Amino acid sequence: MYLWIFRHLPGPLWVRILLSAGLLAGAVFLLFDVVFPWLADVTNLTDVTVG
Repeated sequence: MYLWIFRHLPGPLWVRILLSAGLLAGAVFLLFDVVFPWLADVTNLTDVTVG
């Protein structure tokens, strides 16, 4: 899958490497900014059941 994405990026090798790094940084930012806070609200991991 990652090789398919890398092959379909435009430009020479150094441009594809920069685009891949940008896509990876965008995915990490999206996870930390949107997905993980939503998941923390949904799962209630801070509720302690041991008294």
